[in-house]
Amino acid sequence: MTGPTPRHVLILGGTSEARQLAGQLTGEPGLRVTSSLAGRVAAPRLPAGEVRVGGFGGWEGMAAWLREHRVDALIDATHPFAGRIGFHAARAAAETHVPLLALRRAGWAAGPGDDWHPVPSLEAAAELLPGLGERIFLTTGRTGLAAFAGLSAPWFLVRSVDAPEPPHPPRMEVLLDRGPFTVEGEAELLRRYGIDVLVTKDSGARATAAKLTAAREAGLPVVVVTRPPVPGDVPSVPGPGEAAAWLRGVLA
Repeated sequence: MTGPTPRHVLILGGTSEARQLAGQLTGEPGLRVTSSLAGRVAAPRLPAGEVRVGGFGGWEGMAAWLREHRVDALIDATHPFAGRIGFHAARAAAETHVPLLALRRAGWAAGPGDDWHPVPSLEAAAELLPGLGERIFLTTGRTGLAAFAGLSAPWFLVRSVDAPEPPHPPRMEVLLDRGPFTVEGEAELLRRYGIDVLVTKDSGARATAAKLTAAREAGLPVVVVTRPPVPGDVPSVPGPGEAAAWLRGVLA
């Protein structure tokens, strides 16, 4: 004799918060946890529970997957700069009547002593750089380097998890590394490479926030790419604990 079918939650993941949430939920009685990863990192840190890798094929493909796999709740815990996945999740959830929550970590905020230059895009960051410095620490990921490919004068230190592919700046050195990072380590890196400008996205991640403190202490300008828009009608929480509580409520 079989028991009741487990309730199924799909976590759109890839972030540390998504892994924490999957770890909290996996093993709970009557609950099946699946995490979906985009597949953009060669060796991702895998969360607990079931894992699928790859895109869905737009919101229609995601809606079909939700129906086929009988998903009871959907949690969008993707990176703040993950592109249109948040809008696809909102449309797919609406079409399938699956409850949706966004797990969105808080963004960074400038403090006393910070010299921040907010810009709306990587292209805007590239336009701003010639007036700020010549040795750039670029921490915006490997997929957006084309925005800086036309800058021949500055020298770039590019840090990413996987090696970038062209197009990219002609004068650069690649540092393959993955957080978390320390303030001491970031400060030493800035000194070693003679960095005079930091470029980053407002990811809000604690694991990579140390570079901001190091830049402040060194008196360096920081070009911060602000976050793209998100669906305005999707409820959101800032942490895995709140997401787990929401899920238990909607599945009760």
